[in-house]
Amino acid sequence: MDFLRFFSGKPSSKEVAKDRLKLILIHDRASISPELLDMMKSDILAVISKYVEIDNGTIDVRLTKEEEIEGGSPALIASIPIRKMKER
Repeated sequence: MDFLRFFSGKPSSKEVAKDRLKLILIHDRASISPELLDMMKSDILAVISKYVEIDNGTIDVRLTKEEEIEGGSPALIASIPIRKMKER
């Protein structure tokens, strides 16, 4: 059915549910609570903010599964838009 998805441009509800279940399993395997993930995000942003000005409105920090790593280990993915470098 992936052939039909090519024309619609939208993932099927089956694929969306599958992706959501994968994320839930990854969070469970990593044993990272949402609170801990928020604390990690705050710490990362504090360090990065020392060196660059960041766009706080579009930050995305999440835990995901990195397929290339043997065993499918969880990976922390951070998308932090940088406005400009700070003067030193």
